[in-house]
Amino acid sequence: MSELTLAVAQFGATPNVDENVTKSIDAIAMGADAGADLVVLPESSMYSDPLREHPDQRYSEPLDGPFVSAMQAAAAEHRVRVVVGVTEAVEGEHPFNTLAYITPEGKLEGVYRKVHLFDAFGHRESDSVQAGEPEALIFDVNGVTVGAATCYDIRFPEMSRFLVDRGADVIVLPTSWASGPMKEAHWETLLRARAIENTIYVAGSSQSGPRRIGASMIVDPMGVVIAALGEEDRGVAVARINTKRIEATRLANPSLQNRKFTVQPLKLAGGTE
Repeated sequence: MSELTLAVAQFGATPNVDENVTKSIDAIAMGADAGADLVVLPESSMYSDPLREHPDQRYSEPLDGPFVSAMQAAAAEHRVRVVVGVTEAVEGEHPFNTLAYITPEGKLEGVYRKVHLFDAFGHRESDSVQAGEPEALIFDVNGVTVGAATCYDIRFPEMSRFLVDRGADVIVLPTSWASGPMKEAHWETLLRARAIENTIYVAGSSQSGPRRIGASMIVDPMGVVIAALGEEDRGVAVARINTKRIEATRLANPSLQNRKFTVQPLKLAGGTE
């Protein structure tokens, strides 16, 4: 059996990047103090403008910029792994909505650029962000395989299966889940569905505050919510992830073993891979 302690952090990012650096470092420290091996921060931790206070302003940084550098320093100080959402600057193009994976030594070891952009419920993320290619971010923590996706990706079951087919025991999902009719119900339902159908853990780290629901949670392979934060403005939810629970669930529910076909990602241009 392999185990890790996982923390999902919750806070509301703002248009003030320095303030967001402080909130992110505080969240990393809280997770580390709770004994976490991995701390997951929300999507867009670096910059967010949920109240549209600066509708014409955009902010992004390269991955070697000051925000990610500060996250690397915090990870190294607290000897903990970190996944954090940033807006990655690309010269001459729209930025990427990116997840950065940082090791306890402070090394930027992996990235995932959001594939499914939030063009739904009246939003048009693709107007300001470009989609990434369908490439899996997968890494090992204490013998537990972790996969990562971002927010709207959870509405696409093939995205989770794409990660599970590459060995994921747990999927971490940084998000900035917008509030609205039925959105909280969708959030919990989707997290639990992805856990149940793939017999894995799913952990969602959401922004809180105006126009965001919070409700960060960790769900086990049977769909049981084992840690949650509700409407708290700032905090971490912590749970133990262990492969023995996955093995026991798959003995009872061998749905992956019983499947009859696989899925392949489509190219963004519309063709097949």
